[in-house]
Amino acid sequence: MPRTTAAGSRRSSDGATGEWFHMFHVTILNPKHVVFEGDAESVFLPGDKGEFEILTFHAPILSLLKPGKVVVDWKTTIPIKNGMVKFDHKGCVVLVQE
Repeated sequence: MPRTTAAGSRRSSDGATGEWFHMFHVTILNPKHVVFEGDAESVFLPGDKGEFEILTFHAPILSLLKPGKVVVDWKTTIPIKNGMVKFDHKGCVVLVQE
């Protein structure tokens, strides 16, 4: 079972490998409800100036989103019409219209 540290990192249950997976909290909301909430290693977004991916140590960013797909950890895909994203030391918040 993975263990989480205070810094938001998760250590693999395989203590022999010593691998660390850095996580950050992601909240994706539309006007009616929470679409996704949880920890992730990456979020891929359709920015208004081009697609980009947010990883754990990404610089703080505030960006508009164009129609496309938000992809969390290359597993969860959420189609959107438009929206905005804010990422900082507290985590990633994505406001979308689906």
